[in-house]
Amino acid sequence: MLLSAIALDVFSQQKLNTNKTPVMKLNAGIVTEKISESKAFYTSLFNFGVTFENEFYLLLHSPDKKSEISFLLPNHPSQQPLFHKPFQGQGMYLTIEVDNVDEIYKFFKKKNIEMKIDIRNESWGDRHFAIEDPNGVGIDVVTYAPNN
Repeated sequence: MLLSAIALDVFSQQKLNTNKTPVMKLNAGIVTEKISESKAFYTSLFNFGVTFENEFYLLLHSPDKKSEISFLLPNHPSQQPLFHKPFQGQGMYLTIEVDNVDEIYKFFKKKNIEMKIDIRNESWGDRHFAIEDPNGVGIDVVTYAPNN
C-alpha cells in the first residue's frame, strides 16, 4: 500500500509539471535459451532491428524504433536471481498493430507460418490473426477499427 501511495505521488507530481511530459518506455523482456531463434523470428517476419546484442542479451526494436523487446539467457551470472528463471511459454501475448493486416497475413501464409488464430473480423471492428514466437508467446497481429 505504501508503495502504491509513493507511486501515485510521483506520478501526480510529474503531472503537475505541465512543461514536461514524463518519460516512460516499456521494454518487454523474455528470459529464454532461444535468443538466436527469437532474433531470426522478429527480424525476418516483422523487420525488427538489432539495438544491442552480446553473448547473453538481445535488444530488438520495431521498424519505427518506438517499441522494443529483449531476450536474456536464463541463469546468467551477470543477472540477479529474479531474472534467472526461463519463461515457460504460457500466459503472455504481444499485440503488433499494423496498417494493413491482410498484407501481413498473405506474406506470412506465403512463408508457411503456422496460424494459431486465422484472420478474422471481430464484432467491435478489429481485424487480426495470431501466430506464436519461438518462446511460445502469442503474437496478435491487428489492424484496429477506426476510432478504437
